[in-house]
Amino acid sequence: MEYLATGQEMSLMDKLGILSDAAKYDVACTSSGVDRRGNGQSIGNCLAGGICHSFSSDGRCISLLKILFTNECIYDCKYCLNRCSNDVPRATFTPEEVCTLTMEFYRRNYIEGLFLSSGVIQSPTFTMELLYRTIWLLRNKYRFNGYIHVKAIPGADAELVQRIGFLVDRMSVNLELPTAEGLRNLAPNKHRKNILTPMRQIQNHIKMNKEELVLYRNAPRFVGGGQATQMIVGATPENDYQILNVAESLYDKFELKRVFYSAFVKVNEDKSLPTLPGGPPLLREHRLYQADWLLRFYGFKAAELLDEKRPFFNVMLDPKEDWAVRHLEQFPIEINRAPYETLLRIPGVGVKSAKRIVAARRSGNLTFADLKKIGVVLKRAIYFITCSGRMMYPTKLEEDYIVRNLTSVKDRIQFGSDGMSYKQMSLFDDNSFQRILLPEEKLAVAVGQF
Repeated sequence: MEYLATGQEMSLMDKLGILSDAAKYDVACTSSGVDRRGNGQSIGNCLAGGICHSFSSDGRCISLLKILFTNECIYDCKYCLNRCSNDVPRATFTPEEVCTLTMEFYRRNYIEGLFLSSGVIQSPTFTMELLYRTIWLLRNKYRFNGYIHVKAIPGADAELVQRIGFLVDRMSVNLELPTAEGLRNLAPNKHRKNILTPMRQIQNHIKMNKEELVLYRNAPRFVGGGQATQMIVGATPENDYQILNVAESLYDKFELKRVFYSAFVKVNEDKSLPTLPGGPPLLREHRLYQADWLLRFYGFKAAELLDEKRPFFNVMLDPKEDWAVRHLEQFPIEINRAPYETLLRIPGVGVKSAKRIVAARRSGNLTFADLKKIGVVLKRAIYFITCSGRMMYPTKLEEDYIVRNLTSVKDRIQFGSDGMSYKQMSLFDDNSFQRILLPEEKLAVAVGQF
């Protein structure tokens, strides 16, 4: 029996409160990429489902029950709230309790699937066996046909990983930290080899399963939604260039569907952990996600976006804008002639708008008005493109000028009907002021009494 601090026996809802809160730092879940309709015998279906407060591949916002099986853990990772040395409320579900929660939440239309991770109790294999038993019950006893994403436990028996892979839609193995050195410093109980081994196993079984499905259409699917991983950003001193290279290597070598980046949140006091005077590096995390999309969908390489001399992103620009202003020799690009791959490199042009441009210009030359209708973000693109040999407005192809206009709302150029650019003047732009005005003097200016 498990008990609360008050001495009362812990209810299922008490466990849910503890273990759903404990799962909030695990971000490696996303749209499944799986399209499995109801079969008339089981409960639920899986139509490209995703995570709570995120979007699936078809644009829908979908929710999962996101929980840990247990927050008990034999490891003492310095960055983790659930490490064994922390004095926090602990709880552990039984397989039947997870099934009950999933089915009851699904029947009430609260969720469309389950995201299940866990701390490590006794051993990785023991923990993985509990997860397998849970998912087996959901699929076979409760006939649940919805989306399931499970975290594989590094170091667990390979046969268990294989067996659970035939029951779930997606699996992920957390890389935790970008480098082996960072892992040694902050998670001494975890080893890079133990993490990469199940990644490779899952990759190999996915390939074998695809070949089986070609020969036998009714063969069971193995991790149909592919695998993902997660890296913590900011807990160790790796720069953006190192992190992006690790992500690119994972995509190339392990064929991952997604690499997730989790801004480091300092929940423990430890001298090995960095101080965060500005809070978690959320903007840095955001820029890494944007760069990740450039790797996966826009044909960029990590070495194009950053290098050893310039290892961090400019947080004031998105990575594509940052790349463009450093490669102005490749611009402006003529919209009506540039190939699809070149269009993708223009700031303000996405995958969909690039495809629309290629399709629409078959009927005639496009104008800037046409680009706006297509979905091009002209306030970013106008510095880098021409239509029929002409720019939209007389703008300068200079790095400082473009960066200033892209980053500053106050200084951003405002285009008038005559095509000339204007800037809203501040009350304090007069160069005759040789000293900083006092607050009361600024107020007097604002009300016309200076």
